[in-house]
Amino acid sequence: MQVGCDLEVDVNGEGVFMVDKRTLASFSGRFSKLFGNLMDDTRNLKVVFHDFPGGAEGFELLARFCYNKGRTEITPANVVLLNCAAQFMEMESDGPCPSLLNQTKRSLDGISFWTWSEILVALKECQDLLSASNSSVILDKVLDCVIGGLTPPIVASPYTSSSENSSFQCSCDTRSSYSIRNNFSQISWWFEDLLFLNIDLIDKVIEMMICQHFDHATISKFLFCYQRSRFLSATPTEKCKVTEVIINLLSLLDRSSLSCKLLFDIFRVSSSLKISKHCKSILENLIGSQLDQATIDFLLVPSPHRKDYMYDVNLVLRLVNAFCNEGSCCLSPMRLRKVASLVDSYLVEVAADSHLNPSKFAALVMLLPDSARKSHDRLFLAVDIYLEVHGGLREAEKMRICSALNYAKLSTDALRHLARNSKLFPSRIAIQAFINQQSKLENLFEGKKHLDTFSGSISADESLNEKENSDQTLLYAKRVNLPRKDEQLDVQPQGMQCRVTELEKFCGIMQTPIGNIPRTRLSSLGSNARFLPKLCS
Repeated sequence: MQVGCDLEVDVNGEGVFMVDKRTLASFSGRFSKLFGNLMDDTRNLKVVFHDFPGGAEGFELLARFCYNKGRTEITPANVVLLNCAAQFMEMESDGPCPSLLNQTKRSLDGISFWTWSEILVALKECQDLLSASNSSVILDKVLDCVIGGLTPPIVASPYTSSSENSSFQCSCDTRSSYSIRNNFSQISWWFEDLLFLNIDLIDKVIEMMICQHFDHATISKFLFCYQRSRFLSATPTEKCKVTEVIINLLSLLDRSSLSCKLLFDIFRVSSSLKISKHCKSILENLIGSQLDQATIDFLLVPSPHRKDYMYDVNLVLRLVNAFCNEGSCCLSPMRLRKVASLVDSYLVEVAADSHLNPSKFAALVMLLPDSARKSHDRLFLAVDIYLEVHGGLREAEKMRICSALNYAKLSTDALRHLARNSKLFPSRIAIQAFINQQSKLENLFEGKKHLDTFSGSISADESLNEKENSDQTLLYAKRVNLPRKDEQLDVQPQGMQCRVTELEKFCGIMQTPIGNIPRTRLSSLGSNARFLPKLCS
């Protein structure tokens, strides 16, 4: 700047400029109003700016524009800075002197021809100079161009210094070349390019993507990638804000686009942060909606501080309820069975915890409807372990826990185990199990009658042997006094053990005539042959 100028300008404490006030006032409405009648004053004046856009660099560019009679080079790298400085200094009217603000607006009209790299430079300038929370024409224009550049081809920019350079950028820059990006066939090619954005701009960018129907799965993957990247250097306060914004953005996406594993990753991270209860609830609902994708390791979350029990049972209760509520109207049986299998595995894990109170365990056992499980064997195993570890439970507590068991869905082995360990279970439960085991043996006996008819076409010698086995079976059945269906069972728990032992022997005898039927004989009956299942184990 010229020596002997009459205006001293302190810019944000970064630098001091000596300038001619008349020169700057002729282009700046702000300086013109500030000096007014002081234009002819020969005294040296001083102006201090505390919030000049772009600091000393921005003021120098503006001063050069004024001293160069309204001419300066406007590029994608400085257009945002010049636009902000021009607005701040009110350089907008086209009078006798050119308007810097109008020149920057005209330059932005060609933003659709910029390369991807040039757009990113302008976006970074917007982040440094503009608030994402306030409406800004230039920010919206740059963001529109960013969103549009994620899918369509980006051609060479006319703002580069030479045609050779433009050609080179278009053909060789992987960030601006659509054809090369196509060759990579990666939907995530832009992830790394946008990781520098602060969380406020990310919020704005993602909402624009959703409005323009971007693929939700791609958006969710980017958000998880962004969260991991930002956490590398963020403070606890920044981590908390990033997590809350990401959770809110994920809640706007289609549930099927979310990864259960990545949601649990965010949950583990958020557990050590002081995020709001509202965001925690949103995150749990998101996890619950995808619970059929989870594995047992995801659910084994340590209990909260100062709790005696080993795992956070309340969390699992909330997640399963969220799953049931999310899909209450369109929950497929397959998804429900997956969650039931997961819950059964979790029950087996937590059943051995001596600090887990009966009410919590009962709540877990009764979480899902009976239709969710084809077999209750795993559920029975968990109940058996819990009752064995918690030997001092009252009868009413045992009954509540066992009320979820459907004994018709227990295997013969499970029923046999229950009868042998009837002291652990309430007496009515043990009796019910015994009734079910006898019912299964009745069916077995009816199957034996069908077997005799089915084997009638076998040779005389084989038929004779089978008749002897059949007689032996019938005699044994009479000896154990297998009741008819119209007879009422009257049994006491104390005598069940001997009864079960006799029934098991009968089951073993039944296996013999079935095993003696030659497989070749069965196969010779043709495709209409009805193969018997394994009746006893």
